[in-house]
Formats: sequence, structure tokens, C-alpha cells
Amino acid sequence: MLVTDINNVKIYNLSGGKSVPEWLSNKKQKNATKKHADNDRRIELIQDFDMPGVASCIAVSPDGQYILATGTYKPRVKCFEVCNLSQKFERCFDSEVEKFTILSDDYSKVVFLHADRYVEIHAAHGRHYRLRVPCFGRDLVYHKPSCDLLLVGASPDIYRLNLERGQFLLPYTNTSASAIDSITVNPEHQLICAGTQEGTLEAWDHRDRNCVGTLDVATSLQHTKEIASVTALEFKNGLTIAAGTSTGHVLLYDIRARNPLAVKDHLNQLPIKKIRFQPGLKSVYSLDSAMLKIWDETSLKQKACIEAVSNFNDFAHYPGSGLFLFAQEDTKMLPYYVPIEGPAPKWCSFLDNLVEEMDSEAVQNVYDDYKFITKQELAELKLDHLEGTRMLRAYMHGFFIDIRLYNKAKSVSETFVFDGFRKEKIRKQIEAARPARIQLKTALPEVNKELAQQLMEEEHMSNPKRSAIAKGVLSDDRFKTMFENPDFEIDKEANEYRILSMVLKRVERDKARQKENVVFEGPGDDEKDQQSTDDDLYSEKSESESEDEKQESDEGIDNEEPPVSSKNGGSKKPKVPTASFVRKPSAPPKQQDDESHGEFSLSVEEGANFNIMQPSRQIQSVSLGKRVNKLEHDTTSVQFDKGIGRREITFTLPDRSKGRKTDQEQNRSRQQMLKKHKEERRQVIRSAKGVIKKMVMKKPYGQ
Repeated sequence: MLVTDINNVKIYNLSGGKSVPEWLSNKKQKNATKKHADNDRRIELIQDFDMPGVASCIAVSPDGQYILATGTYKPRVKCFEVCNLSQKFERCFDSEVEKFTILSDDYSKVVFLHADRYVEIHAAHGRHYRLRVPCFGRDLVYHKPSCDLLLVGASPDIYRLNLERGQFLLPYTNTSASAIDSITVNPEHQLICAGTQEGTLEAWDHRDRNCVGTLDVATSLQHTKEIASVTALEFKNGLTIAAGTSTGHVLLYDIRARNPLAVKDHLNQLPIKKIRFQPGLKSVYSLDSAMLKIWDETSLKQKACIEAVSNFNDFAHYPGSGLFLFAQEDTKMLPYYVPIEGPAPKWCSFLDNLVEEMDSEAVQNVYDDYKFITKQELAELKLDHLEGTRMLRAYMHGFFIDIRLYNKAKSVSETFVFDGFRKEKIRKQIEAARPARIQLKTALPEVNKELAQQLMEEEHMSNPKRSAIAKGVLSDDRFKTMFENPDFEIDKEANEYRILSMVLKRVERDKARQKENVVFEGPGDDEKDQQSTDDDLYSEKSESESEDEKQESDEGIDNEEPPVSSKNGGSKKPKVPTASFVRKPSAPPKQQDDESHGEFSLSVEEGANFNIMQPSRQIQSVSLGKRVNKLEHDTTSVQFDKGIGRREITFTLPDRSKGRKTDQEQNRSRQQMLKKHKEERRQVIRSAKGVIKKMVMKKPYGQ
């Protein structure tokens, strides 16, 4: 048993408890139920109270001794006898059952409305007769005074089957509706009421077979976008009727008035399937697919609700008690007991003693001895090699695994997680205890926050010049209003600010490189390069002067790639793209022999980086001609940082004929060496004339 407490109302699920997997054998299932500690508190209200697939309808006989339920698959009806708490009989059908009604006090006369337009009449021994109706049926009711079976469905007519004469009578013709969803009969004055798909409620008198009144239920609903059809009807007494709509509303009407007495909203936009009354307690039970709501008909206050694990299809309330029976989209049919709605029936009076001694218990939604895991979780536990073995049971998109094996695998896998968590925790504690390198003693002002933060950082720098300037600006009262008055706030869109854009971009680029850990610190040159890069921020050079500096830096290209100076005193070699020196002759080839100087051109591909950083001071002191003399090859690769297009640099080399041999002298020395080599070969080679002569004079054997 499982108990829940809603609004201080206890609801007992009599079928709740620890469940056992269905794939286990009968022997294992019995052993599994015996192992549970609460086995002595387990109750089974009715034996085999379930269906093979889905339960569709359920009802209690008028004498209260039998419970009939229909379901699938195969389509069937089960009858349970409450005095024995077990199943009495079971019958199968050819098609599913939409609705059924009990004609007698016991199970001996029952009519079933099937989904294939057939109606079956059953007696105590079995099926008595089977006939076909003109339309697909949705509801049926038995009218006792006339002995007529009233059938409604996808038609505007109410069909009458007279069970005494065994023939169809003229139907009640309805011209204002396209279909009828529900029908009921008043037990006192036998007024017939039908709920239409257009949201109207029509009343018929069987004596003159005419419509005596029409009530528009849909217009009584406010804030509804669609027309609500009447899906459920139930009379409380001779004057009060409840109408359930497809929008999840329940309306209470006095048949003498057009306006509803009360409107109850389920707040879930689901059609109402069934409505029942408990007159003595002024309670109304309204069912949709998600829940059963128990509420007061006068104050509309909700007393309790029973939520569905699977969708509810139907319910039956045992008269005069607090026992509810549910048919749902699952194999189990659920019995619930609500003590506040009445005592337990006589055939299960032991429930009152049990609920007094029972405490609140929690029940798992899955099998207690098995754990459902997905394939990804199985791989994380490193148990995927167990697929196809008895240790795993495939189910839907995952597997059922024994809970003991799961706990062991989980504990092993979580050890590495704990080690990582422990290291991360230690690291965070060390960082929290370690003081910051730059501690700002004062809060930032509201005006010029970026400038104030920059000055505070420079105040703690090792550079004495920059630190003195920053301290002077922060401590001098003349600059105090610059951080207080909004009129002195820096306007980044002004022309004066745009003039310094080149310098500011360079500073931002250096900061970005420092954050990305691209710049590597170098020993010795920290203060020198720090001063050179920081001075750029306070330089008041114009754009033309910055272009001149850039052009001068272009002249510092060496055959060795110059290092790029960084803010932290480090150096790095620029990356691709590359450019190359290509020698171009300044004269024809014949004249080139006489003149050993020519032109060199530097060609840069389109889109290449052409931002050449300033070389070291030692390289700047050497002239461009001497630097070119160091070239060992005619082609040398040079790398650039940023590019703005295709460029070419051309310059003339000085005369380098001194100390070098001309081409004629090189050819003359090469010929002398070749002549000397031939003479040495002639002295070494022996003559082969005597050997050839002997071979020619010698005759073959036998001639």
C-alpha cells in the first residue's frame, strides 16, 4: 500500500508497493516477493485484478457484488466476485469495447457497444445476440420504463432498440447537431438528455418523442477559443445535472434555468470523461485522462485529487463508500481508498483497520531490485561488454541491471571523480588564500572607470617613471574633477580620440597576446622593453609620424628573422604568411658579367601581413648595404605580422667585384684542371693490342 497526503486528505493506493519484473519466471517472482521486508503488510484486494494490455471500461453491478471490466489484448471482459475477492469468469470479443451498461442487478444481463458498429447482448451463460447499428457508437444508456436501449454516436439521431420487442424503433431525430457524444437518463422523471458535439444539451420526453428543451453549454464558458462539446453527463437528482466539456470544464445546471449554478475548471484542457456524485457529502467526482478531482459542489473547493501514472480511461465508485476503481492505459487496474469520502465496503472492511495502523511509505517507480540505465550510462560504467548476457535485460532504449551490480560499478567509477573533485577543491582553496598581485585599495569612480583602473595598475608597476606619473594624477586635486564630473568623461567618438587609434590598437593587441599566453618572457630586457612599449601610450605623435616610423622599421630586414619585441620583454618569431627577396638583374646578361651589382625586389602576396616590427638597436646601427652583403643565397624568406595588400621594395646593390674571380678566369682554371686529369689517365691506361691479336689468331676446337 502507498499513501499520499493531499490537503490533509489521505489517499491509499491499494495496489501500490514494490513491484517485480514481469520477465522473471513464476518461481523467481514468488521468491522476490518473499524477500521484501514489508511482505506481511502487502495486500492484494482482488486477485488477478488486471488486463493483458490496457483496461478501457469498468463498472460495479447495482447489487454491489460484481465488478465488470473490459480491456485488450485480446478484447475481453472480466467479471470479479467481491465476496470471493477473485475472478468469476472471462470472455473474449472480436473487437474492442467502447462502452457497456449493466441491465440487471447482477452480471446476468449486459450490453456491450463495440468499436466496429456492433452491439452484443450477453446473458449469464455468454453471448445472447449480436447486431449491427447504423453508425459508429460513442455512448449508450438503458431506459427502463420503455425498455429501450438508446444508442448515440457519429450521427444526429438517437437510435432506439426495444429489447422487449427485439426490434429498432423510430429514432429521435436531431436536426441541429452533427453528432452526439454522451447521453443519460434522469432516474426520477426519466427525462432523456443528450450532449452534442456543438456544445448544446438537448432534453427529450419519451412519451411524445419530442425535444422539450435545448441548453447552450458552450456559451456559458468564457475565455475559450474553441467550441466545447459536451462529453459527459450525470444527474444528481430530479433537477440538478452536471455537464462535462471537451475543454476540461464541469458545469452544474438546474434544468429550469439557462445559466449554470457553478463552473469548475480542471485547468489542463483535457476532455471530461466521467462525472459521479456523492449526495450525502456534497462531493463531485470528475475524471479526465490525467486525474480524478474530488471537489465540493457548493464552494467548488477541491478536497483531493488522484493523479494518474498512466492515462485514466474510466473509473467506478463503489456506492456509499470511499473505494474507487480505475481503468487505465496499463495492465493494472488500480483500487484507491479515500477514507474521508466514506468507509470501506463490507466485503473489504479490513481496510479501515489497516489504514489506522499504517504510516506513510514511499514506493519507487521502478523495480526495486533492478535499475534501468541507458546505453550511454552503461558505457560510462564500463559494463558495455555485458550486452547479450544474462546480467542485462534489454528494455525499450536501455537495459535493466541488478541493483547490486550497479552500485558496485558506480562506486568504482566515482572514485576517479572524487580524486578530481579533491584536487579542484584544494586548488580553489590555495587560490583563495593567495593574495592578488595588484590590490586596488580604493573603489573605482563612476566617471572614467577605465582610465582610473589603468592608473591604479600603473601605480604598482616596477617602472618608477610610470608609477610616479600615475601617483601624481591620482593624488593631485587638480585632476579630481576628471573622475567626478561627467563633463570630463572621455568621448571615444571624438576626432582627437580617433587620432590616437593606432597607438591604442597596438596596446590592446599586446594585452590580447599577453592574455592568450602567446608572448614569452625573456630575461634581462624587461624594464627596457616595458618602458619603450608603455611610452607609446603617452606619445603625441601624429599619424604621419607613425607612418614614418613604420617605414623606417621596414629598412631593418635582415637575412635572419628579427624578433618581435613584446611588452613583457619577450620575443617571438612571426608566423605565416611569408615574403621573399628575389634578385632582378639591372642589365642584360652580357653586361651582368662586367657589372656585378643588380637590383633586389621584395614581393609580398596579397593579404600578407606587412606590419614589420622595429628590429634591435644593434641591427639598426648597420647600414642596409652591409646587411645585404651578409646574404649567402639569392633568395631569403622574411615573415611579416600583418598585411594590407601587395607591395614591392626595389634597391641597388654596390659593386662586389673586388676579391672575386671573373667568369673567364673560372673557365680557364676549369680547363687546366681537366687537361691535367686527362694526362694522368693516359699514364695509367695500358694498351690491349696484344691481347686482342692473340684472341683473333686462335682458332676454335675441331676446325
